[in-house]
Amino acid sequence: MDVDQDAHSERGSRRLRLAIYGAIVFLSAALLMVLELVAARLLAPYVGVSLYTWTSIIGVVLAGLSLGSWLGGVWADRGGGDQAAGMALALAGLLSLAVLLLLTVVAPLLQASELSLLSASFLYVLTLFFLPAVSLGVITPLLTTLALRLDERQGHVVGRMHALGALGSIVGTFVAGYWLIQYLGTRVIVVGTSGMLFLLALPFLMRARRRILVVLAAGVVAVLGLTQARHGFDNPCDRESQYYCIRIVDASDSVPFGRARAMVLDHLVHGINHDSEPAMLVSPYMHAMSALVAEHFGARNTALRYFFAGGGAYTQPRAVQAAFPDAQVTVAELDPVVTDLAVARLFVDVGPMRVRHMDARMALRALEGEHFDVIVGDVFHDVAVPFHLTTQEFFELVKRRLTGDGIYVMNVVDASPDPLLVKSLVKTLGTVFRHVDVWLEEVPREPRRLTYVLSASDARRLPPKIDAQRGFRRSWIRVTQPLLAEGTPLAEAPMLEDDYVPVDRLTAPLVTTPLGL
Repeated sequence: MDVDQDAHSERGSRRLRLAIYGAIVFLSAALLMVLELVAARLLAPYVGVSLYTWTSIIGVVLAGLSLGSWLGGVWADRGGGDQAAGMALALAGLLSLAVLLLLTVVAPLLQASELSLLSASFLYVLTLFFLPAVSLGVITPLLTTLALRLDERQGHVVGRMHALGALGSIVGTFVAGYWLIQYLGTRVIVVGTSGMLFLLALPFLMRARRRILVVLAAGVVAVLGLTQARHGFDNPCDRESQYYCIRIVDASDSVPFGRARAMVLDHLVHGINHDSEPAMLVSPYMHAMSALVAEHFGARNTALRYFFAGGGAYTQPRAVQAAFPDAQVTVAELDPVVTDLAVARLFVDVGPMRVRHMDARMALRALEGEHFDVIVGDVFHDVAVPFHLTTQEFFELVKRRLTGDGIYVMNVVDASPDPLLVKSLVKTLGTVFRHVDVWLEEVPREPRRLTYVLSASDARRLPPKIDAQRGFRRSWIRVTQPLLAEGTPLAEAPMLEDDYVPVDRLTAPLVTTPLGL
């Protein structure tokens, strides 16, 4: 009887340990994915969030995970047991906590450098997240080996551990992306992830040498103290939404008098609003759009119907509403948090406007039967226009929503003197509209990043020079022909269609050279 009870007790103990190993594999995989998603938001105020940022994050984390898996297997073969698993988890917790400290050291160095966005993004991720990924990669092979010592069904054990790791990654992805980031913020998540890893390590370290525990505790205290001293726990974002790190900063030095504030989404300014002069357009490209519309419609410019693809700081819709109270303004802004902050901090009143919190293309498609005199494209994801708002199919939708004498204006960030994306947009717009032009305040002599303004209409072609009728004394020149005559021939510029939109390739100079910073 005693023998049976002992055997039963041993089986129960084995099942419990197997369950614990499986739970830790699940949770460690989930926490790694939480860190991976947080990485993008943590770096957004410094390098934005682009395809290249995500490529760096995914590549570096996978490299760390691969190295960690190999090291975990070697450690297991050399006799690594429960204490080794505890050490790996505790080290992962310490390295995860150190991310905030390292960011305060690395960010000033990289921001002061002349590295490209691509290089800067890679170095940020490498210095901050490679070692945490390595330490978390150790966990699964180590615990899988320990589980195999308790259960002879090798295929069953290995399959279960892999499945739990994959399931943990899935859960971590959805929980972080749909809930944690927008409700807790990046700093809280990083600290919470570190704390969870320490809690997971605790059962394995109960019998560890006192010296090991003292060293770990000293490391935690040191990292916490240094991070606090360097303000690493301070969140640079006023709000973190599902889409952006949003900041409102003082911009009074950008206006000739009074007080002004700017909205910064990730690392780019998206509008400057004067507190008492709502019609003031500080940014030249916004002023250019307004001037083009005024020139296009002349005396009819007072009671037009506007559709703005993108709200941001609501600088342009606010200016239109202030200058022309009879105008009808519709705004499609994807992020409701952006609208909330614009109202709360940027002197915006959205009461007279019709605001739709949805994708601009979806919003425009949903407005079946409505027509607008002016459609403004002022939407950015990092430095690029979202792909689906640059295609022939989208421009055909724009044309269907415009009145016969309406005009479409958009702004595009590209490299000078050979803006490949702008050329592709001119080519694509030219298949939909009769008159397509590119406008600049001046043509620079040296390579640099520029904000180009494009206009498209079937009604008439605008004169070669446009003078501002309101606000700052500015003028813009039509640069379409000289721009198309130099550099890459228009015939080689790709047509932008829903099935093929190589925006990242076309804007590569903004990422692979210092132009993008």
